[in-house]
Amino acid sequence: MPDIYSAIKADHDTHRKLMATIADTSGASETRKRAWAQFYEDVKSHAAAEEETFYSKLISKTWGQDAARHSVHEHQQLDDLMEELNNTDMSSPGWLQKFHTLQHDYDHHMEEEEDEVFARAREVIPEDEIDGYGQRFSDRKDKERDLIEKKLQDSLED
Repeated sequence: MPDIYSAIKADHDTHRKLMATIADTSGASETRKRAWAQFYEDVKSHAAAEEETFYSKLISKTWGQDAARHSVHEHQQLDDLMEELNNTDMSSPGWLQKFHTLQHDYDHHMEEEEDEVFARAREVIPEDEIDGYGQRFSDRKDKERDLIEKKLQDSLED
Protein backbone atom coordinates (compact mmCIF):
# COMPACT_ATOMS: atom_id res chain seq x y z
CA MET A 1 0.00 0.00 0.00
CA PRO A 2 1.34 3.45 -0.83
CA ASP A 3 2.01 5.96 1.90
CA ILE A 4 -0.54 8.69 2.60
CA TYR A 5 1.27 11.23 0.43
CA SER A 6 1.39 8.90 -2.59
CA ALA A 7 -2.24 7.86 -2.11
CA ILE A 8 -3.46 11.45 -2.04
CA LYS A 9 -1.24 12.43 -4.99
CA ALA A 10 -2.53 9.48 -7.04
CA ASP A 11 -6.09 10.67 -6.45
CA HIS A 12 -5.10 14.21 -7.42
CA ASP A 13 -3.64 12.90 -10.68
CA THR A 14 -6.91 11.09 -11.42
CA HIS A 15 -8.88 14.24 -10.61
CA ARG A 16 -6.72 16.33 -12.93
CA LYS A 17 -7.35 13.89 -15.79
CA LEU A 18 -11.09 13.87 -15.15
CA MET A 19 -11.22 17.66 -15.07
CA ALA A 20 -9.35 17.78 -18.38
CA THR A 21 -11.83 15.34 -19.89
CA ILE A 22 -14.77 17.38 -18.61
CA ALA A 23 -13.26 20.63 -19.92
CA ASP A 24 -12.68 19.05 -23.35
CA THR A 25 -16.31 17.99 -23.74
CA SER A 26 -19.37 20.04 -24.52
CA GLY A 27 -22.99 20.12 -23.50
CA ALA A 28 -24.52 17.20 -21.69
CA SER A 29 -22.59 14.59 -23.65
CA GLU A 30 -22.34 11.07 -22.28
CA THR A 31 -18.57 11.50 -21.90
CA ARG A 32 -19.03 14.63 -19.79
CA LYS A 33 -21.77 13.03 -17.70
CA ARG A 34 -19.64 9.94 -16.96
CA ALA A 35 -16.51 11.96 -16.19
CA TRP A 36 -18.47 14.34 -13.95
CA ALA A 37 -20.13 11.50 -12.04
CA GLN A 38 -16.77 9.82 -11.47
CA PHE A 39 -15.10 13.11 -10.51
CA TYR A 40 -17.92 14.09 -8.13
CA GLU A 41 -17.96 10.75 -6.33
CA ASP A 42 -14.20 10.45 -6.10
CA VAL A 43 -13.56 14.01 -4.91
CA LYS A 44 -16.33 13.79 -2.29
CA SER A 45 -14.99 10.53 -0.85
CA HIS A 46 -11.36 11.71 -1.20
CA ALA A 47 -11.94 14.95 0.72
CA ALA A 48 -13.80 13.26 3.57
CA ALA A 49 -11.19 10.51 3.89
CA GLU A 50 -8.38 13.05 3.73
CA GLU A 51 -9.94 15.09 6.53
CA GLU A 52 -10.51 12.06 8.72
CA THR A 53 -7.05 10.56 8.28
CA PHE A 54 -4.40 13.01 7.08
CA TYR A 55 -5.79 16.29 8.39
CA SER A 56 -6.79 14.80 11.72
CA LYS A 57 -3.15 13.81 12.14
CA LEU A 58 -1.92 17.27 11.09
CA ILE A 59 -4.27 19.04 13.43
CA SER A 60 -2.71 17.18 16.36
CA LYS A 61 0.53 19.08 15.68
CA THR A 62 0.85 22.78 16.49
CA TRP A 63 1.94 23.74 12.97
CA GLY A 64 -0.69 21.58 11.35
CA GLN A 65 -3.72 23.25 12.86
CA ASP A 66 -3.74 26.27 10.56
CA ALA A 67 -2.88 24.22 7.48
CA ALA A 68 -5.59 21.68 8.24
CA ARG A 69 -8.22 24.34 8.89
CA HIS A 70 -7.28 26.14 5.67
CA SER A 71 -7.51 22.97 3.61
CA VAL A 72 -10.77 21.85 5.20
CA HIS A 73 -12.21 25.30 4.46
CA GLU A 74 -11.15 24.91 0.82
CA HIS A 75 -12.80 21.47 0.77
CA GLN A 76 -16.06 23.10 1.86
CA GLN A 77 -15.82 25.77 -0.84
CA LEU A 78 -15.11 23.13 -3.50
CA ASP A 79 -17.96 20.99 -2.21
CA ASP A 80 -20.34 23.95 -2.49
CA LEU A 81 -19.26 24.52 -6.10
CA MET A 82 -19.75 20.83 -6.92
CA GLU A 83 -23.27 20.91 -5.48
CA GLU A 84 -24.06 24.05 -7.50
CA LEU A 85 -22.86 22.23 -10.61
CA ASN A 86 -25.04 19.23 -9.77
CA ASN A 87 -28.04 21.57 -9.64
CA THR A 88 -27.25 23.36 -12.92
CA ASP A 89 -28.11 22.17 -16.42
CA MET A 90 -24.89 20.67 -17.74
CA SER A 91 -25.57 21.95 -21.27
CA SER A 92 -25.90 25.58 -20.16
CA PRO A 93 -23.00 28.05 -20.62
CA GLY A 94 -23.21 28.79 -16.91
CA TRP A 95 -22.34 25.20 -16.07
CA LEU A 96 -19.05 25.29 -17.93
CA GLN A 97 -18.16 28.70 -16.51
CA LYS A 98 -18.80 27.44 -12.96
CA PHE A 99 -16.84 24.27 -13.75
CA HIS A 100 -13.84 26.35 -14.82
CA THR A 101 -14.01 28.14 -11.46
CA LEU A 102 -14.03 24.76 -9.72
CA GLN A 103 -11.14 23.55 -11.87
CA HIS A 104 -9.05 26.62 -11.09
CA ASP A 105 -9.77 26.47 -7.36
CA TYR A 106 -9.17 22.72 -7.13
CA ASP A 107 -5.91 22.95 -9.08
CA HIS A 108 -4.75 25.60 -6.61
CA HIS A 109 -5.79 23.42 -3.65
CA MET A 110 -3.98 20.34 -4.97
CA GLU A 111 -0.79 22.26 -5.75
CA GLU A 112 -0.78 23.89 -2.32
CA GLU A 113 -1.33 20.55 -0.65
CA GLU A 114 1.35 18.70 -2.63
CA ASP A 115 3.96 21.47 -2.50
CA GLU A 116 3.48 23.08 0.91
CA VAL A 117 1.37 20.90 3.18
CA PHE A 118 3.07 17.60 2.32
CA ALA A 119 6.55 19.08 2.74
CA ARG A 120 5.76 20.54 6.11
CA ALA A 121 3.88 17.43 7.27
CA ARG A 122 6.93 15.30 6.47
CA GLU A 123 8.97 17.61 8.70
CA VAL A 124 6.62 17.55 11.69
CA ILE A 125 5.06 14.07 11.60
CA PRO A 126 7.56 11.26 12.13
CA GLU A 127 7.26 8.32 9.72
CA ASP A 128 6.48 5.91 12.54
CA GLU A 129 3.48 8.04 13.52
CA ILE A 130 2.03 8.14 10.02
CA ASP A 131 2.85 4.57 8.99
CA GLY A 132 -0.32 2.88 7.80
CA TYR A 133 -2.15 6.10 7.02
CA GLY A 134 -2.16 5.33 3.29
CA GLN A 135 -4.21 2.22 4.00
CA ARG A 136 -6.43 4.09 6.46
CA PHE A 137 -7.05 6.75 3.83
CA SER A 138 -7.96 4.15 1.21
CA ASP A 139 -10.25 2.24 3.56
CA ARG A 140 -11.98 5.42 4.71
CA LYS A 141 -12.42 6.60 1.13
CA ASP A 142 -14.24 3.35 0.30
CA LYS A 143 -16.59 3.88 3.25
CA GLU A 144 -17.14 7.54 2.37
CA ARG A 145 -18.15 6.62 -1.17
CA ASP A 146 -21.14 4.77 0.32
CA LEU A 147 -22.06 7.77 2.50
CA ILE A 148 -22.23 10.48 -0.19
CA GLU A 149 -26.00 10.37 -0.65
CA LYS A 150 -26.73 10.09 3.08
CA LYS A 151 -24.51 13.09 3.86
CA LEU A 152 -26.21 15.10 1.11
CA GLN A 153 -29.63 14.30 2.55
CA ASP A 154 -28.43 15.16 6.07
CA SER A 155 -27.13 18.54 4.86
CA LEU A 156 -30.46 19.30 3.17
CA GLU A 157 -32.28 18.60 6.44
CA ASP A 158 -30.10 21.08 8.38
